[in-house]
Amino acid sequence: MIRVKICGITNINDASTAVESGADALGFVFYKDSKRYIEPARAYEIISLLPPFITTVGVFVNPSIQEIKDAVDASDVDAVQLHGDETPEFCGTLPYKTIKAIRVRSVILHDNIELYPVQAILFDSYSDVEYGGTGRGFSKNLLRGVSFSKQIILSGGLNPDNVEEAISTVQPYAVDVSTGVEDSPGKKNASKVRQFIEVVKNAG
Repeated sequence: MIRVKICGITNINDASTAVESGADALGFVFYKDSKRYIEPARAYEIISLLPPFITTVGVFVNPSIQEIKDAVDASDVDAVQLHGDETPEFCGTLPYKTIKAIRVRSVILHDNIELYPVQAILFDSYSDVEYGGTGRGFSKNLLRGVSFSKQIILSGGLNPDNVEEAISTVQPYAVDVSTGVEDSPGKKNASKVRQFIEVVKNAG
């Protein structure tokens, strides 16, 4: 079954809605320039109220190793997601389960991606303005029939109306959504969250 990560969680109500609707993971953005930024200590308050078996992920953009350590310690997230220009060498220094986001323009550089010593690769759309959460999509056909040694997480412009087709095209391990289930940055739409997760679980 395809896993679902609801990203950009900023409050307990949205976290509870996602979990009750069947989300497998929640993402907390620790990048201060993001519209969905949450302080690690505040994320901990939410995480401490979650039921067991929900994976929590801290999202970073071009952080230092110390910044990651401090945020992980303060929030108690289970894994880190690197959404900037981090190198394979940098990823290899981290003692955490790591997801590396690849922002896609018009080509997938398979061999370069395989260099990353991480547990999963997340494919998102490229933007000159923001590192993620833009709501923009990219051609999922770029990933059709392409295999990697890591688990694949699909993101980038997904919403309840297009996620089924995207899953059919890519056959990912998981899907990740933020903008596609929001009323505004950091505020989820409960109906869209439930609909998105229902479509994914039925497709998987």
